[in-house]
Amino acid sequence: MGSTEEKVVAVILVGGPTKGTRFRPLSFNTPEPLFPLAGQPMVHHPISACKRIPNLVQIFLIGFYEEREFALYVSSISNELKVPVRYLKEDKPHGSAGGLYYFRDEIMEESPSHIFLLNCDVCCNFPLPNMLDAHKRYGGIGTLLVIKVSAESANQFGELVADPTTKELLHYTEKPETFVSDLINCGVYVFTPKIFSAIQNVNLLREDRADINHVAGFQSQQLATRSPPTDFVRLDQDILSPLAGKKQLYTYETMDFWEQIKTPGMSIKCSALYLAQFRVTSPHLLASGDGKKNATVVGDVYIHPSAKVHPTAKIGPDVSVSANVRIAAGVRLMNSIILDDVEIKENAVVMNAIVGWKSSIGKWSRVQADGDYNRKLGITILGEAVTVEDEVVVINSIVLPNKMLNLSVQEEIIL
Repeated sequence: MGSTEEKVVAVILVGGPTKGTRFRPLSFNTPEPLFPLAGQPMVHHPISACKRIPNLVQIFLIGFYEEREFALYVSSISNELKVPVRYLKEDKPHGSAGGLYYFRDEIMEESPSHIFLLNCDVCCNFPLPNMLDAHKRYGGIGTLLVIKVSAESANQFGELVADPTTKELLHYTEKPETFVSDLINCGVYVFTPKIFSAIQNVNLLREDRADINHVAGFQSQQLATRSPPTDFVRLDQDILSPLAGKKQLYTYETMDFWEQIKTPGMSIKCSALYLAQFRVTSPHLLASGDGKKNATVVGDVYIHPSAKVHPTAKIGPDVSVSANVRIAAGVRLMNSIILDDVEIKENAVVMNAIVGWKSSIGKWSRVQADGDYNRKLGITILGEAVTVEDEVVVINSIVLPNKMLNLSVQEEIIL
């Protein structure tokens, strides 16, 4: 361990059940952060990236899921990475900066010199050590990870303008109606502890306004009820926008991959990105096979050691197969996530799909989609314990849990 002032902590925001609605039907029984991408829970990817930060002493997960939902995972990942991971439950949503402030005493226990803040629903290669080095060169209280995207998609994110030479953040606007810049905020930050003073200033300003409104009478009180509570502070609108152009915040641009996991469809794309990254970071996690003793494997594929796969099956590219899955002879899998305890029977085909826990796909059946990740029915999703009978075709559809399909369906949501 380096000197005391060098200690670093990381905070990962995991949200809560109210945020998981866009991830249904996959988030009914599994919190979105624990949904597997490339065979590892979504939150595992930012956590293992944090492990590469020099002098890391602790990782905090902040959210408003029940603690029991994370207890098992937190204890196993702490043992695996040999870094303490703690789950901190908010009593209510406090916003991305408010949650950080709410747990400031816990975060500052080890007197860290730097605090990383990451969002669980971000998929990237998390260049955290490089960000920290750049941040130390810049000075200031914080550095944001940024990336260039197409001008058409930029307005779905926080757009920003940075000085091309000094990298200072000059202007920041969240989801603007008119085009500002093709440079966007990736939702990954490193701060000094001065960030807590910046958040506190927002709180104090709000309290002052509330006091003035209280004195100013009924009409102002009506306005006050529409504004956010004093302890709800958003990092983007309440901190980044006001501090831009004040030599406080800087940017670090990534040239690697970046996506936000907003929908189940994006989880297939992000699983493929992480599988590709395993080639460099964890090649031992990738399956191989030539169709003799083992199944034929094409491209990047993860197969859990407990899965049973027939040697005549052909798997890949971009497939993740979870625990206790049974894959019979002649099965073809491409660009899909197969969750725990699934059975796929002889000669079935699964393409551009997520097959839910304990589901079963019959002989000669097809579960597939056109693979448009941004369209609601662009991938096929089978919820938990769905049975697709023999010779049934399911195309571009979402099937809720515990359903039995004995007729073919296309472009349908089966409730």
